[in-house]
Amino acid sequence: MNPLIHPDRLFPPDPATRAVARSLFAEVEHLPIVSPHGHTDPRWYAQNAPFPDPAQLFVVPDHYVFRMLYSRGVPLEALGVPRVDGGAVETDGRAIWRLFCGHYHLFRGTPTRMWLDHAFATLFGFEEPLSRDNADATYDRIAQALTTEAFRPRALFERFRIETIATTEGALDDLAHHRAIRDSGWTGRVITTYRPDAVVDPEFEGFADNLVRFGEITRCDIGTFAGYLEAHRVRRAFFREHGATATDHGHPSAATADLSPVEAERLYARVRNGGAGPQEAELFRAQMLTEMARLSLEDGMVMQIHPGSWRNHNAPLFARFGRDKGADIPRATDYVGALKPLLDRFGNERDLTIILFTLDETAYSRELAPLAGHYPALRLGPPWWFFDSPEGMRRFREATTETAGIYNTVGFNDDTRAFPSIPARHDVARRVDCAWLATLVTSHRLAEDEAREVAIDLAYRLPKEAYKL
Repeated sequence: MNPLIHPDRLFPPDPATRAVARSLFAEVEHLPIVSPHGHTDPRWYAQNAPFPDPAQLFVVPDHYVFRMLYSRGVPLEALGVPRVDGGAVETDGRAIWRLFCGHYHLFRGTPTRMWLDHAFATLFGFEEPLSRDNADATYDRIAQALTTEAFRPRALFERFRIETIATTEGALDDLAHHRAIRDSGWTGRVITTYRPDAVVDPEFEGFADNLVRFGEITRCDIGTFAGYLEAHRVRRAFFREHGATATDHGHPSAATADLSPVEAERLYARVRNGGAGPQEAELFRAQMLTEMARLSLEDGMVMQIHPGSWRNHNAPLFARFGRDKGADIPRATDYVGALKPLLDRFGNERDLTIILFTLDETAYSRELAPLAGHYPALRLGPPWWFFDSPEGMRRFREATTETAGIYNTVGFNDDTRAFPSIPARHDVARRVDCAWLATLVTSHRLAEDEAREVAIDLAYRLPKEAYKL
């Protein structure tokens, strides 16, 4: 037994319930990983180059890691996080690793600690937590492993038993890395996801220039709203050619709208010309969620809505380092009122799948579960981001199952940029679901053979079905 990863971790302490959880987990532990939504870099799989060093693998790209360190006064420059202006940051991987190890105690009790310990134990055989004292030894051990073929991205992909992984690219991305993967002959399935925020959100940096580029690459007349929507059709088709089965929308709120053609055209003209204020920007985003649902009904792509994050809340940090640097903060989110215009138009469509996520847990039992438990088009995404944790997963099941059931959810997706954490995240989700199912069995609410089937559904079948994989 490796002391970093106890075999009964996350299982109930009650012996009878723990025994059932062990039995259920044995059914799903080695199932292939389906990762239908995430943010790993397709360049890794296309080029299959060695990862540069331990710091570049575990610290520099992972906002879960550097967010915690920053909160305790560690500058992002010292962690090697690139600056927008190209200014000086630490480039010595060993120095970054020593700083990380010296602060490893900050992650005690967090999901990040579980994910990291799992990776260190299963990939490198570590048996004790990182610390200032073992920083150099652990760095050398990982660095040496990264020079071998077994630790190239494609080899790890296969070692992790990944059946399918989806990355996320913006509407203006040329998808060159996805083409390279496809043309290489490698059999690993890496697909893209259409994320149009840069050409949908008037408050996105560079929006006006983005629209111009959008028209250029699609050869559509974006001077009209109809031409702009046609540009989205063209790009969505391009993404589908590269494997995409889903779109993703990271809006500040879940607001939707259903404007008349004349109103939509007038609003688009103000947005395109840079004359839209905050309220008009919100209305345009709202209208575009409804338009994206219409397009999904046309082309069959699954629609994901990730609302409720005040992104880049730390303005000075955003100015220095840009997006996705750990300064995104959850906020209260309305769904019942916000989604009604969209649902009035498309909520009853059985051929449409809209997967809803939330950073506002108070909405689960009050809004999201009742909505998904009624509208055929809606499904509930798994606990996301700040709630991608054992406690968050358990609360999700308890708050939603009584109203939405199990089969209006979509299993688990890891939503990660940190490649080595993928097996750990799926391991945690499978353990938590098996522990929860075991309590249903031992409280005589579910037969064990049914619980076994549900465990497999949650770990494997539901994400494949929901994301059309």
